[in-house]
Amino acid sequence: QVQLVESGGGLVQPGESLRLSCAASGIIFRINAMGWYRQAPGKQRELVAAITRDGSTNYADSVKGRFSISRDNAKNTIYLQMNSLKPEDTADYYCNIEYISTTLVRKDYWGQGTQVTVSS
Repeated sequence: QVQLVESGGGLVQPGESLRLSCAASGIIFRINAMGWYRQAPGKQRELVAAITRDGSTNYADSVKGRFSISRDNAKNTIYLQMNSLKPEDTADYYCNIEYISTTLVRKDYWGQGTQVTVSS
């Protein structure tokens, strides 16, 4: 089994910052990529930012220049630094991991989600 421990969500005012973290553990041979997705009420889940094992990153256009994703391979942990938050960033944020299991099967797994609310 794989476990993802997410933290860092909360309530902030527009313009403020938050930092999300997601730590992976369990039966993992190799992590290929990790990322953050979000889902606002009534909307589909969308990619926010992702980072591969070699450090390549991908961002949603709506967060480019405001959000930054980073990775600590030794800790199997990713971080999402969110600056200049806007009300439209309000959503449940989910961590996702794409990995190779110890039985050499490619899998992916979702975290439970952490809520981010941006409101004055």
